[in-house]
Amino acid sequence: MLKHCVFVNFKPDCSQIERDKVLAGFAAVADDVPGMLDYCYGPNLDYENKSDAYRDGFIVTFADRDAHLAYENHPLHRELGARMVDMCVGGHDGIIVFDLHV
Repeated sequence: MLKHCVFVNFKPDCSQIERDKVLAGFAAVADDVPGMLDYCYGPNLDYENKSDAYRDGFIVTFADRDAHLAYENHPLHRELGARMVDMCVGGHDGIIVFDLHV
């Protein structure tokens, strides 16, 4: 399995409604991507006070790398990803991605 973990530093002027809309949108990709097993998103609780700039994030569980590639190339993922980049501090620099094989 593959865990795709994404942490986002949204621009301060992006409302929580805008943030939630783009983050929730990624879940719709699961309808078209076999092997996309789980998707969850939410605010960073940052209990250890180590990542306060990255206030939101999501984690996707894939059966394998092929499912991840199908998600990566899905038109809705590309559309939402571009929108999210535009909403982040520094564009792409405002997003941290960890892909973990578990």
